[in-house]
Amino acid sequence: MNKSATKGVLLVQLGTPNNPTTADVRRYLTEFLMDPRVMDIPYLGRTLLVKGAIVPKRASLSAATYRTIWDGETGSPLLYYSQLQRDLLQQELGEDYHVELAMRYQNPSIASALKNMEEMQLESIRVIPLFPQYASATTGSVIDKVMEIMRSWQYFPQVTFVSNYCDDEEMCETYADHGRQYPIEEYDHVLFSYHGLPVRQLGKVDPTGELKCPDVGCESCREQKKAHCYLSQCYATSRAIAAKLGISKEQYAVCFQSRLGKTPWIQPYTSDTLHQMAERGFKKLLVFSPAFVADCIETLDEIRVEYANEFKSLGGEEITMVESLNDDPKWINVLKRLAQ
Repeated sequence: MNKSATKGVLLVQLGTPNNPTTADVRRYLTEFLMDPRVMDIPYLGRTLLVKGAIVPKRASLSAATYRTIWDGETGSPLLYYSQLQRDLLQQELGEDYHVELAMRYQNPSIASALKNMEEMQLESIRVIPLFPQYASATTGSVIDKVMEIMRSWQYFPQVTFVSNYCDDEEMCETYADHGRQYPIEEYDHVLFSYHGLPVRQLGKVDPTGELKCPDVGCESCREQKKAHCYLSQCYATSRAIAAKLGISKEQYAVCFQSRLGKTPWIQPYTSDTLHQMAERGFKKLLVFSPAFVADCIETLDEIRVEYANEFKSLGGEEITMVESLNDDPKWINVLKRLAQ
């Protein structure tokens, strides 16, 4: 801990189980899904659904999947890359800053990170959720938790939050750089696959309650970036990366993965998109996942393994996943700029 630091930076990632065991995955999933911003239904129904149905069914299956991506030395890929991002950012910012990393769910916790910062009597704290696109279930939940914990503090430094950076030029250029490592012209199509959300959560950002979002969003969402609309920001990220790669609207598609339950989620679903690509005779797909700034179970397993196998079963030949930002120096420079 740098005692001379006067400015704090708190990086917050989504979370990961402590170990790929059923018990640890159960704890992680329970904390995650019991968040009312994630599972936005009344408490009793949420409890019955999460603790009575979803977690008992998914814990052991998810644990088995985590074991396939878990590294014997570095452990969770998400935690490993997030710690690298913290350490590299600390090096870039220097002694005036103290950088902490927290996970919204499980460890290192936001509470423990903020306790370290409270003891330092910092003049300011900059909170950077590691989600380029704003959603109440991700960035909103981080801000909510930070404010809840800091409510008991007896002094308050200047606290600021980064809401979104979905079309940050340097970030999108870094994603594009990673894509350029592959012969893009040899692929039949490019997919931008994002983590999905229940459709009802899109409309909840409207305080009047009048916004009724269709499953695929309104037409303007796909053309205009909006301050608190997750879907519009996913399209904004895709447009920015595509422009840097020099690919047209006809050469790429935006889709959404990781849906849960029977309620309608944002569409088109990645699985459905793969079916459409196969029906069009496409054999090779290049896939970006720009909702994630570090490779994790959603990229390393869901895209690289699950969707790749599904596409092959439909007659496709290859899905290539573009690596996430991870410890790329250009991405660390983006974090430095956001921190300052």
